[in-house]
Amino acid sequence: MLDQSTRAAILQLREQGHSIRSIARALKVSRGAVRDVLRSATEQVPTLVRPEKATPYRDQILELYVRCKGNLVRVHEELVASGAQLSYQALTAFCRRQGIGHEPKKPVGEYRFGPGQEMQHDTSPHRAEIGGRVQPVQTASLVCCYSRMLFFQFFPSFTRFDCKVFLTDALHYLQGACETCLIDNTHLVVLKGTGRDMVPVPEMAAFADRYGFRYIETNFLAGRSFRSWTDANQGAREWCDKVNARFRDDLKASPGELFTLERSHLTWAPSVYLLHHAWWIWKGMSPLTPIASPSPPTSSDATSKCGRPKTKLKSIEGHASSPRTRA
Repeated sequence: MLDQSTRAAILQLREQGHSIRSIARALKVSRGAVRDVLRSATEQVPTLVRPEKATPYRDQILELYVRCKGNLVRVHEELVASGAQLSYQALTAFCRRQGIGHEPKKPVGEYRFGPGQEMQHDTSPHRAEIGGRVQPVQTASLVCCYSRMLFFQFFPSFTRFDCKVFLTDALHYLQGACETCLIDNTHLVVLKGTGRDMVPVPEMAAFADRYGFRYIETNFLAGRSFRSWTDANQGAREWCDKVNARFRDDLKASPGELFTLERSHLTWAPSVYLLHHAWWIWKGMSPLTPIASPSPPTSSDATSKCGRPKTKLKSIEGHASSPRTRA
């Protein structure tokens, strides 16, 4: 079954005057498949209608369902005993599709997001093999609600400083920020309150102001191992690139294609000097404090103003410092 993008390409190439043979060779599909698409004259993927094995037993299933008090295991046993050739999985799937014993879920609401309107940040614990040892990791992710553009990274722990490091990397990956950032009720960002009444921690509020947004309250790891945290996060970034370029049926496009439209609606972040993966720390200032200078420091300033790489920094009472520094 050809997907929608391939069917659209066939129709477009045919309109440009290409032969069936050349279209099939270019898209690496059979000539029969090309003819079927041209005959249908639509890029919509046809829905397959297959007869269900349980259909002939529908009335019997309804009767047994009441008699067995909704226990599908007993319903299946009675069906098999009466001579029905039907697996338990086929029975449960049939009951689910027919609404037998399953009340359809009522949608709580419908959410529509415009380009650049909202992004969502979340963290979740996982376990991954890093450096030959399975250890707990904190997965931080950021998703644009309109385009579903995704970015995530791994951390051994997730402090307020790590949160700012992640959001900085994510916003540079997206090349901007949406108007609103929806977050879970994390203590790293929330000072008090919930929802629209949530008051962020002053340090995180200043970070949001700097990037021009405001707060509102496992497929990758399966079968993979990593040499180091750097290797894991590099793999995560490459996986994001692949996922963001993949066509999604629910979106009728890839997140990357939708993000092309959304990018122009993002608020571009102020310059951050990331030379050789090091944070530039000016005297008396946090690395996340806006720097008034319109240009990066020169190489002659490197000795006196270049701090440790961000992987070797930690936050003490909201200020970046060396791991050896004591509060």
